[in-house]
Parts: sequence; C-alpha cells; structure tokens
Amino acid sequence: MPTALNESIVEDAALGWFGELGYAIGHGPKMAPGEPAAERDSFGDVVLVGRLREAIQRLNPLIPEEAREEALRKVLRVGTPSLVQTNRNFHAMLRDGVAVEYKRADGSIAGDHVRLVDFENAGNNDWLVVNQFTVIEGQHNRRPDLVVFVNGLPLAVIELKNAADEEATIWSAFKQLQTYKEQVGPLFHYNEVLVVSDGLQARIGSLTASPEWFKVWRTVDGASDAPKTALELEVLVRGVFEPSRFLDLLQHFIVFEEDPDSDRLHKIIAGYHQFHAVNAAVEETARASGMGDEGFGHDEQGNYWAGRMHNGKPGDRRAGVVWHTQGSGKSFSMLFYAARIVRHPVMQNPTLVVLTDRNDLDDQLFGQFQRCHEILRQMPVQAEDREHLRQLLQVASGGVVFTTIQKFLPEKGEKMPELSARRNIVVIADEAHRSQYDLIDGLARHLRDALPNASFIGFTGTPIEQNDANTRAIFGDYISIYDIQRAVADGATVPIYYESRIAKLALNDAALPKIDEEFDEITEGEEEAKKQKLKTKWAALEALVGAPKRIALIAEDLVQHYERRLEAMDGKAMVVCMSRRICLELYNAIIKLRPQWASAKDDDAEAEGKQACVVKIVMTGSAEDGPEWQPHIRNKQHRRELATRFKDSKDSFRIVIVRDMWLTGFDAPCLHTMYADKPMRGHGLMQAIARVNRVFRDKPGGLVVDYLGLADQLKHALATYTESGGQGSPSIDTAQAIAVMQEKHEVACAIMHGFNWAKWTTGTPAECLGLIPAGQQHVLQQDDGKQRFVQVVTDLSRAFALCAATDEAVELRDDIAFFQAIKAQLAKTSGSQRSPDELDHAAALNAEPRPEPTVQRDVEVHAQRLPQPGHRHAGSH
Repeated sequence: MPTALNESIVEDAALGWFGELGYAIGHGPKMAPGEPAAERDSFGDVVLVGRLREAIQRLNPLIPEEAREEALRKVLRVGTPSLVQTNRNFHAMLRDGVAVEYKRADGSIAGDHVRLVDFENAGNNDWLVVNQFTVIEGQHNRRPDLVVFVNGLPLAVIELKNAADEEATIWSAFKQLQTYKEQVGPLFHYNEVLVVSDGLQARIGSLTASPEWFKVWRTVDGASDAPKTALELEVLVRGVFEPSRFLDLLQHFIVFEEDPDSDRLHKIIAGYHQFHAVNAAVEETARASGMGDEGFGHDEQGNYWAGRMHNGKPGDRRAGVVWHTQGSGKSFSMLFYAARIVRHPVMQNPTLVVLTDRNDLDDQLFGQFQRCHEILRQMPVQAEDREHLRQLLQVASGGVVFTTIQKFLPEKGEKMPELSARRNIVVIADEAHRSQYDLIDGLARHLRDALPNASFIGFTGTPIEQNDANTRAIFGDYISIYDIQRAVADGATVPIYYESRIAKLALNDAALPKIDEEFDEITEGEEEAKKQKLKTKWAALEALVGAPKRIALIAEDLVQHYERRLEAMDGKAMVVCMSRRICLELYNAIIKLRPQWASAKDDDAEAEGKQACVVKIVMTGSAEDGPEWQPHIRNKQHRRELATRFKDSKDSFRIVIVRDMWLTGFDAPCLHTMYADKPMRGHGLMQAIARVNRVFRDKPGGLVVDYLGLADQLKHALATYTESGGQGSPSIDTAQAIAVMQEKHEVACAIMHGFNWAKWTTGTPAECLGLIPAGQQHVLQQDDGKQRFVQVVTDLSRAFALCAATDEAVELRDDIAFFQAIKAQLAKTSGSQRSPDELDHAAALNAEPRPEPTVQRDVEVHAQRLPQPGHRHAGSH
C-alpha cells in the first residue's frame, strides 16, 4: 500500500532541512528526564542548562566563574507575571548580554555583560533542533513538534500539521500555539520566533502576533525568490534558520513596542522584504560614506529585490532609495536600518539625521523610534528649533536626531553655516521626492551646506518619477523595491478598490471640476485665507465643488453608501474635502440627514459611546474662525486623542472628514473606505488612498470612492508606478469585484438548484427559519456539497463586502444572506468543521491552492488585463 502523508513525514522533512544547515538533531523521547541521553532534570525545565553553561563559559573566558554562574541564574529566573514582559527582558539579555558585576584583583567593582550567543561567529554556538519536546507545567502536558535551541535556549517553536488533512490547517496550528502559551508559558519566556506549517504552507510570527501578522518568507538568501514550486516550509527553514541569518534576525530585526493607543506590548519581527532591504541599505551606506566598500548579494529580478544601487561609487554620499509600498512597514524598516547602521563597525558610531517635511510626520516617526529605542541603544532626540538642531549636530559622534527639513533654513540674508564635516553622518529622508528636496536654492541645498560630507538615503512608499532628477542627484537610485502586487500577495497590505460615484450625483460633465497641476500645488500647502483670495482659479473650483446642491447630493449618496458598507463589513470611513468650508458644509449636510450621528459637545466619549456612529471633522483653525467653526477646532492633544479613538475599531467615532490631516503617516487599520472629493495627484494621491490598505483581521480590501473624477490621476499614478518597475495597480476597479460576486452567486445558485428559497424574503419569521435546515439537507445530499458550498459562499461574501454599496450587490444581498445562513448552520452541525471565522481568516490571509479560487485570486486574474510592466532586473535601473 502507498505510504499515507501524515504529520510525522512533515516533521521528518523539516528535521532533514535543519540537519543540512548544520543543526544537530535531537529526539524528545530519547532526551526526556530519566533517559540515558537526558539533558534536563524534569519536564518542567525548558532550558538545556548543560549546553547553556558550557556556551557561557566558552564565550566569556575573561569573566570570573562566579559572575558567569550569576548570569546563568538570571537567565533561568527571568520569569515575571507577564509572559510578554518576561520575553522582552530575555530578548534584551540575548541581544546585549546579561549584566553582571564582579571584583577585580585590585578590589574595585567591574561592570560587564555575559554573552549568551556569539553573533559574530555562528560556528561558535551550539545548534540543536528537537522534535516532540514534552513540557509539563502544572496539570498540562504539551509536546510541540519542533523546538530550535541555540546554546541550550529554546528560541523557536514550530508547530506542524498534515498537508493531506483538510481540517488540519496552519491556523489550527496557530491556535495550538496559543494554547501552549497559556498552559506551558515557561517555554515561551525564551521564544524569539513562532512558525506554523502544514508542510506546504508556512508562516512566521512573533509571540504577540495575531493570525494576520503571521507572514510568508519567500526567499532563502535574498538573491532571488524561491521557485513557485518550492515548499514554503523549506524556504522558511532555509531562509530564516540558516545560522548566520538567524543570528542577524535575532540581533537586529526584532523589536518590542508599547502600543500608545492600548498600552499593550507588541513584539515585531521584520518581514523578509525588510530584512534583506535593510541589510542591502546598510552596505550601500557604508559604500556611499567612503568608509567601507563591502560586497553582498542582490536580487536579480521580480517584484521584490534588494541590492547594489545602479552606478553607486565609493564615497559618492548617495546610498540610494528604498521603495516599499505604503502600508508594508516602512517606518519599521527605517527603525531596523537605523539600529543596524549605528552598530556597523565601518561607520564608527555615526550620527543619524531622520528628516521629514512636516511636523506631524516628524512627531509620528519620532514617537515610533522613541517607543522602540532599546534596539537603537540610545534615546532619539527631536530638534525643537533651528538653534537646537545645530547644537545636536555639532557633536563628535553618535546620536539619532529627528528634524523637519525646514529647520535647515538659515537666518535671513545668511548662508547656512557648516555644522559638521564628518563623513559618518547619515541623513535618512522619509518620502524622498523632488517637491521636498530642491538642490538649486531650496532647503536641500542648505542641508548639504550644513553637512557637506553626509550620506543620504531615502525611504519612500511611492516611486520616484522618471523626470525627477533632483531626488536621484541627492539619494541615488533604488536599492530595494517592494511593490503593491507583492505586498498584497504577501498579506502585508490589502488591495485597494476604486469606485466612481460621479454618475450617481446626476451632475452633467460640464459641471465636473477639472484637476490640474496648479490646483494640486495650491492644495498641497497650508490653507491660507489670503492665498485663496489671490488664487481666482482655485476660488472658482472651490465654489463649484462646494456648491450647496452638490454637497447635498454627496451627503445623501455617502450616507446610503456607508450604511450599505457597514451591512457587509464593519469598519470606518474617511472623507477628504478640498477646503475647510466644504468640510463644514458636508458635515452639516450629513447631520441633517442623520442627526443621531452628530458629535457630542466637547467630544464627550461617554455620550458618544451610546451612538452607533459619530461623524467628526479633524482640521486646524484658530480663534479668528467664526462660531460655527469652533466646535470642530481642537488643539494638538485633543486631535491626538481623537486619532486614538478613530484607530479603535470598537469606538463609535466611525466617520472622519479631513482636508489635509491624517492623509500621510496615519495608520488606522480598521479604516476601509475613503470618500475622495479633493484634487490630488502623483505621490500625494498614492499616499492618501493607501490609508485604506492596512491589514486588519479579515478585511478583504480597502475602497476609494471617487466623487471628483480622479480616474485620470490614478492612471497617471499607475504609469509613473509601472515606469519605475512596480507591478500591480494602485487600485482595482470595483467592477472586477462585482464580476467575481456575480460568478460566485451563480455557482451557489447552481448548488441550490431545485430548492425554492423565495420565502426567505416574503415569508413569516417561522417560514424563514424553516428554510435553513431544509437548505442544509439539500446541500449535504450532493457529492462534496458541504465543502463546495462553504467555499463558494466564503468567496461570495468576500466579493460582496468589497462592492456592497453597488446596485449589483444590493440586487443579490437577500440571496447572499440566505446562503450565509446555510453556511453558518453547516459549520455549527459539524463537530470537526472549522468555524466561519477561521475559514474567512484563511481566505483573507493566504493565497491557498483550492478547488475553487478565492475572490482575491480571481480579482488578480482580472487585474492581469491592466497594463503591466515587465519584470524588473536589478541591474536595469
């Protein structure tokens, strides 16, 4: 008989790959307490103490024995009431060493650190992987499939499932890990990474990661993607656990962050795109500084690559540009880069200048670095003004300084003085674009006068335009690209869908505003009353867009559209208007239609908590504004509190109306709809619409609803994007989701053929209820009926959620509600059946091979018909 595929085969295959990487292979039962090869006294011990003691002695020969033993005791007693805090404390020990004190020969006290691992020489560590490693804690007896030990420390846990068992998915493995965390917590005191796999699929995540943040690892060495036929588990094992790479990940690419909104502690592990891009960027920076020129590998082609910058020369001060699409973790990439470069021996304790062009972005990025300062080994500092900036930069070495580029403006009539001629200064620019960096007489010129030998690196979420010579002159060309298509495929972002609602407003074409560069430039800056009066063209457009009839029509359409969206998918919405006046008028028009949505006085959260939905305007203003404006004008702290509330998916503050605020650098994952009624173009448009592409639970995609005619601007953005080598479209036409929804509806109807469910909409409550068991039996009587029906309804529901407000979706929603009721009953009556949440999660997070393709896979097929660029080669830019 043929050998059936089972979990042990997956386990044996993984052990074989670890063996090829140089790991010793241990078998839990043979190493158990009481056995001849035992390495621990009890099943409650999770550290292999003998191996750890031997490693500490080997790696710290100059530290006295008693201090080494004290370090060992600290590691073994690391536990605190909080598992995550314990894990954080241990990670600091692992990365930086265990702090100890001991007496020198002369009687003085020496402070030192005992190393637990050798990060420089992987071969100087003890590498072991053990299967079926039993841990007993209290009444709980658990046996993880694989545990990876480095110097006796259990740094990784891998839970495996059988690929041939349709009920045993990677998400059931994820749930099992959560059970382990609750029941055998000490094993996870020392954990650095978690892996779930069924042998084919594999995901890596952290101790605190929810399912959507367990991610695929697509490359072994960063030189190229693994073949599509490769097993994801093998790619992950070889790509993450190769000893030198694993040590690099442990030392430089794991960080803890306290969530400012919830005070929860999150552990973040870099994705493969961040890991390889940062390492490439660090070596390019060493090259650009002229302080070192070390070789490294680079990707050859594809949608993600990291490597040598085109035409980069030693000492040219142009480290390059990292282009990773918005929402894919750019701020963390910048943080990992900063932490990596400050430790690079060639850079000799550099000074980093983190540069933005707006105060709110400076605050946000500074807050991110400040919360994660442990990985930097220093606390970043934010320049208060020009004089403070000069003081911060006139230092001999070191420092992470945050500033806006405007602070490099010299005194009137003066040239910018030189602040430092050091070569180990690195300027890290957020969103490097020509509008911010003018070499001739702009702020960039002053910056280079101040720091003549600094090296420059740019991080951007949108591509450099082909004719943008200034950005390339300052930063150089790309050293890494991670585009929309790859980010969506990886689950790093969700796709953005586009829906035009102009026709719904019943306005003729002649009344549609025309968008051009001049309008865009006007709207990019701060809104000033005097400037508006001088700009007659702007004033004419603003009057047309803000006409009372038009605002009333938009308000009516928006309210109906959002209510339909909420029926299909819970989440929040952002409305973008072109002036503060229009923001106010639109708010009033919405509240006229839905009085119960009005903000409470002084934003009383308790009062608003009783409302199903609250609408607010977030904008700047002053006491000079009229009384009707004052309820909407808040100070900085008050706006920050509102931002926290808007990011909370449970808070009733569901719709925000903005002009400029929150369009860049603002992450609210539960935001799924943007209503755009403002002229936008280029990278400003790309940044704005990306507010809705954040991953959140089972959110299938974000939606941009166009009230102003932005289609041409989106096409232009796509052209710029593809010219730069990006693949995938910035947005997908909602018509594609409609087509998938209609297709899946037909399939579901075919399964239900011969069953009459007309009473679902016309019958009494009892008749409606009676349709469910009868419909369930109709499905179960068919060959493989349950599996086919559950899958197609899952796909149908996801497609419906993406276009729920369209006429086509409204027409089908009663049928879909009936199908969902049957699906829910099928899940309830099957003891081993996964829950609908699990099914939806799996559909939302993974491009799994299935008998029926998921909605996302179908939509991607449709998207292939859009103009797509060819593969990008690392040496072609």
